[in-house]
Amino acid sequence: MKEIKAVFIDIDNTLLDFDGYVIEAMKNGFLKYGIGEYKDGMSEVFQRVNNELWKSLEKGEIDFMTLRAIRWNKVFDILGLSFDGVEFEKYFRKYLHESAITIEGAYELLSYLKRKYIVCIASNGPHIQQTHRIELADMDKYIDYYFTSEKMGVSKPKEEYFKKCFNSLNENRDIKILPEETIMIGDSLTSDIYGAKEFGMRTILIERGNEVNKGYLNNADYTVYNLLDIIKLLEE
Repeated sequence: MKEIKAVFIDIDNTLLDFDGYVIEAMKNGFLKYGIGEYKDGMSEVFQRVNNELWKSLEKGEIDFMTLRAIRWNKVFDILGLSFDGVEFEKYFRKYLHESAITIEGAYELLSYLKRKYIVCIASNGPHIQQTHRIELADMDKYIDYYFTSEKMGVSKPKEEYFKKCFNSLNENRDIKILPEETIMIGDSLTSDIYGAKEFGMRTILIERGNEVNKGYLNNADYTVYNLLDIIKLLEE
């Protein structure tokens, strides 16, 4: 793939395994608080609730504080469990801060990207949490810029998010990097692909069968099924 100067890449379920973390956190948290035994399928309830809330967040219908206040209460209501969701949210976020379960092929991909492009993290989430997790995974040596929604003051897929990313990317550059000279890599059609494509960036969807993508047209420029396929694609 020619003329690419910078690559934007998501974190959760792209570089780090958020779904795997959720299962681990629920198993340990249920044991820690005596909530009950974790059973297969419980994490799917969380994923469904979480995806619905993130869609509302992306549309500007709720903010992070609201998401955190209601997320686990909704999950526990559906599961028929009695526990303070706000308390479990505190545990969940603290546990997430120290989680760095990597996706297969992540190191190989980042090493390849670093040799050829400017590498930018593009993630919706708290800045310190997301940068810390990348550091825990020993991936920070590959990253040139961190564009988290908290740092930008706005979330993907909003146009303002990408505007602020490019303003930061092009600060002090005599020759500006244009959207068409960049590519966005992520697992979410709504958060990663739609906003980037609308802004003029090229896009690569990592298809993992995510619930969040159901019901949406896949309009990504390219679709891959594992991270190593991206290297093959970029070398074409």
